[in-house]
Amino acid sequence: MLRVHYKRMHSFRFFLLSVGLISLAFGQRPITGSAKIQLSLERLQTVGNVLMIAAHPDDENTALLAYFARGRQLRTAYLSLTRGEGGQNLIGSEQGELMGVIRTQELLAARRVDGAEQFFSRAVDFGFTKTAAETLTKWDREKVLGDVVYAIRYFQPDVILLRFSGTPRDGHGQHQASSILGREAFAAAADPARFPEQKLKPWRTKRLLLNVPSFTPQMQAEAEKMPNKIGLNLGAYDPITGLSFGEVAAISRSQHRSQAMGAREDRGAQLNYFVNVAGDPAANDLLDGIDTTWARVPGSAETAKLLAEAKAGFDPRHPEKTVASLLAARQAMAKLSHPAIADKLHTLDETIADCLGLFIDASADKFYAVPGEPLNVRLLAVNRSSVPVQWNSVTILEPMAVNKPLAQGVNEVVPATVAVASSQPFTRQYWLAKPKLEAMYVIDDPAVLRNAEEPAALQARFQLTVAGQAIEFTRPVLHRYTDRIYGELTRPLVFTPPATVSLSEKSFLFADAKARQVAVQVTAMRAKVSGAARLRAPAGWTVTPAQQPFTLVDAAEQTTLNFTVTPPQGESRAELNASVEIGGQEFALSMLSIEYPHIPPQAVFSAASAKAVRMDVKTLSRNIGYVMGAGDEVPQALRQLGCQVTLLSPTDLASGKLGQFDAIVTGVRAFNTRPDLRANIQRVYDFAAAGGTVVVQYNVVEGGFWGGNPKILEKAGPYPFTTSNERVTVEEAPVEFLSTHPLMQKPNQITNKDFDGWVQERGLYFATNVDPRYTSLFTMHDPGEKPMTGGTLYTPIGKGAYVFTPLSWFRQLPNGVPGAFRIFANLLSAGKP
Repeated sequence: MLRVHYKRMHSFRFFLLSVGLISLAFGQRPITGSAKIQLSLERLQTVGNVLMIAAHPDDENTALLAYFARGRQLRTAYLSLTRGEGGQNLIGSEQGELMGVIRTQELLAARRVDGAEQFFSRAVDFGFTKTAAETLTKWDREKVLGDVVYAIRYFQPDVILLRFSGTPRDGHGQHQASSILGREAFAAAADPARFPEQKLKPWRTKRLLLNVPSFTPQMQAEAEKMPNKIGLNLGAYDPITGLSFGEVAAISRSQHRSQAMGAREDRGAQLNYFVNVAGDPAANDLLDGIDTTWARVPGSAETAKLLAEAKAGFDPRHPEKTVASLLAARQAMAKLSHPAIADKLHTLDETIADCLGLFIDASADKFYAVPGEPLNVRLLAVNRSSVPVQWNSVTILEPMAVNKPLAQGVNEVVPATVAVASSQPFTRQYWLAKPKLEAMYVIDDPAVLRNAEEPAALQARFQLTVAGQAIEFTRPVLHRYTDRIYGELTRPLVFTPPATVSLSEKSFLFADAKARQVAVQVTAMRAKVSGAARLRAPAGWTVTPAQQPFTLVDAAEQTTLNFTVTPPQGESRAELNASVEIGGQEFALSMLSIEYPHIPPQAVFSAASAKAVRMDVKTLSRNIGYVMGAGDEVPQALRQLGCQVTLLSPTDLASGKLGQFDAIVTGVRAFNTRPDLRANIQRVYDFAAAGGTVVVQYNVVEGGFWGGNPKILEKAGPYPFTTSNERVTVEEAPVEFLSTHPLMQKPNQITNKDFDGWVQERGLYFATNVDPRYTSLFTMHDPGEKPMTGGTLYTPIGKGAYVFTPLSWFRQLPNGVPGAFRIFANLLSAGKP
């Protein structure tokens, strides 16, 4: 199944196979043309690397990355130990691994802005944690340390910058762990006895520094008082781009849209401070004592001279005049032996292409291809300069002769049919190719971590001769097409099975022993596909029929097949697995297409499976109005309870007949993201007073450092309470019932067993300073902390009831946690007699 998630102007629109979205590679300000060439020529004058280490996407100091990459023109990279899988999602409903896919792409979008590169380790963000000890217990400490060492030995930085101190002051336990592991890796990378299996030479980094945290005015003031610090102004202006590094940083940081990290573009001085942690200390500059010129490369004098001449002679109106100097420098550079040469040669080749106005492209006729089927690719090359260029050949799996001169301004198009082997693997994000183990991805070869994402499914290597010198340029094979609204778009090519298969829900709740229909959707990924679909369940569960035939004529055609599933009489948990058999081969992959306007579309393949839960659960509220906030999958879960769920629009809240509902539920962050909810909240409370139930899920604190209006949560309840940053991060934390409240007795008897099997956390943004008219139902806390009573609050309103519950229902219900259904069914029934 292909499911597309796309959010625009606060509304969701769902599209099928033909739709792609715009990826804004540099906010709204891409660096192109002579400005890009000028920066590249400056980059070619320097030799040196800088590495930053932290825990998550959005932890990086984007101003500092921009300063080194675009200001000092050094090769700069950010190592994020995780892909941010445990984060919340402000723009959609994706969680877990899908959240990691989105945040990986957000980091890459940010790097395209600030000019740095991106690395990851195998560690999984398992959610907020308060201690480094818990983090380093859940992670395989030695493997993550090895990944950091690998990144250092591969990238060979002159300076490493830690974003966090490694102390409880960092807050998040994974922040602390990133600094602890960074310090250990600084030493281990230089030790030949550590991780010899990596087959990389030990690397001694010159120095390790801490970028002193200054996330709040108080922290900035404390940083300014620190002794032996080194100050750096990250607000310097770059006249070539027309932006300060602070402005570039804001555009870069604003790519983290799923985390609501839109940043103001501040101008003027932005002081950061640094302290030496290990290695040779710096006194005045972070690069003290580090030679960042070609002098560090043996035998490079001629290369340096030619590159300097190219820079000095650059004419922005006639960049083609620089090509001769660059070609001479290329010949000299190719003779050198040094770790920096491969990267410099790539930069040099792309700079030559920019000076030529050379555009080369390989575009597939669709974004997906089936192994064993031919793929049509349109090859294009255009030379927009007077420099003679010959297109000799191109290689996509196999070489193909072209032998065409590229006359100035003439599009040369070569159609090609690529024979894709039937053994070609299907496209998978490399870190998702195998099921993860606890909080670690299973990656057999750490060398794949050199790439932040899965390499292109196919690459086209263009062999050209430029003014007599042979140069090969590599481009990914993409699907390039024109959208009538958005214009020219591209999306990555993926290899798929001949048909994908999926179930209609992530989890199925059987509230009694009655049979129910389970829908299996089959999508053809090529024309003329026929076969049989199957749905399997474990012993004790019955599926009929055993299989169903299907025939699909066109690519992208879909059919839905219904199977009858009968659960056992007693409580049970199972996994339902769907598959299709085509031509004697069985395929069991679903394909989810994630599309947002700030990142390239991502196709994610996974097993076509769903959880099934058999348990007795009752609810007295059947007709639910749901106010969607930032995005979650709770409505689908409530339908599993047998509820009819209506998503409430601004018009519904302002003038709709709310009395038709038994309960109104507000989604995660609804008060943060829905001004219409805040404007009409009295109508919602009047609904409760008339006998309805209102259930409010978590909202986030606004104001202070993060900006926003802290007053928007003032009416999140009929009586006052404060939304705090308090949370219970340990999903197994004991829960104590504060009273024998009727809500815990009917319609389902709630016990501690209903808190078993929860995922990632208990809850977040608990209530504090609670008005005495509320009754707290539970108390819970993380180990060693004081009990928290703000996890679920109840109060009667007239004939009905109000419940505030920041427990993480948005994680538990879609994941099929049995007890979560029982408890939430009771909360929905709070206003019933």
